[in-house]
Amino acid sequence: MKYNCILLFGAPGAGKGTQGKILGVIPHFFHCACGDVFRNLRADSDLGRLFIDYSGKGQLVPDEPTIELWRQFIDNSTRIGRFHPGQDTLVLDGIPRNVRQAEILRDTLDVKGVFYLKSVNEEKLVERIQRRAIKENRLDDANLDVIRGRLKVYEQETKPVLSFYGNQIVHQINADQMPAKVLCDILGFLI
Repeated sequence: MKYNCILLFGAPGAGKGTQGKILGVIPHFFHCACGDVFRNLRADSDLGRLFIDYSGKGQLVPDEPTIELWRQFIDNSTRIGRFHPGQDTLVLDGIPRNVRQAEILRDTLDVKGVFYLKSVNEEKLVERIQRRAIKENRLDDANLDVIRGRLKVYEQETKPVLSFYGNQIVHQINADQMPAKVLCDILGFLI
């Protein structure tokens, strides 16, 4: 079965998590933030240690464990009745993170739209990430060198995913505006 889904896409700090959380409370939408799934792992588990090792350097966790963890999360969410694949639209945030992951998930995801939250102000992204580090106790967001590394990894590895999906389903949204306006712009394409 292919999951109907939309992707929230953009640089770290662009507001994907904020928008995903809001969309996730709308009936028939289910939000999955891959980074949150990793952060909720026990730090003493193999996968938890792997996440800490990579995220602490601003790097992406390798593809296979990322996709395996994502599949486990979706299967568990389906089993306990949080996600209903036949009627819910999956709102993905943080996966796929590179073209290889998009290729691996091609037979799993029926991507209806990619909402590219584009920020033209890198310093604003850095400020948002640092604020989030304090507010959400996200250690992987606390170090300025790690933040800059994550932004560089985004440009090199993640941004090419936009070309994988093609212009016809990619909707560019100004991420520098107020979150409510960003939401209105996304909903404008969904309704």
